[in-house]
Amino acid sequence: MITEHVDLDRHHCGILSVLEFEKLPFVPRRVFWVTDVPQGEERGNHAHVKTEQILVCLRGRIVVRLDRGDGPKESVLKVGEHVYVGRMTWDSQVFMTGKDVLFAVCSTKYDKDDYIDDKEEFYTMLKKSVPLGGID
Repeated sequence: MITEHVDLDRHHCGILSVLEFEKLPFVPRRVFWVTDVPQGEERGNHAHVKTEQILVCLRGRIVVRLDRGDGPKESVLKVGEHVYVGRMTWDSQVFMTGKDVLFAVCSTKYDKDDYIDDKEEFYTMLKKSVPLGGID
């Protein structure tokens, strides 16, 4: 039970960020978040056959590296910023401050068979695959 009146006009602190599921390029099936990664450590280093993701920086600064077979591209996410990771995209994240929080929204439930952990195997699969929009 709320017993205290809060005057919203006097409480201007914090940042409100919104993720509207209707605006995502997929139906969300899972979310996860990553915390307590030591400063400068890299995580990820894999691709997904079917899963699409939206990666959101909730705290700190996170370098996101993406490779769709045409060479790696890098973005530095700050608080509230996000990046789309499509199917068959090799991705990794470098946590810059040691206090970073990464939030991920995924198009599929967890399935270990969806992961590609070997980069050479990933490139081989890319060469054999149909266009990215056609993978089921």
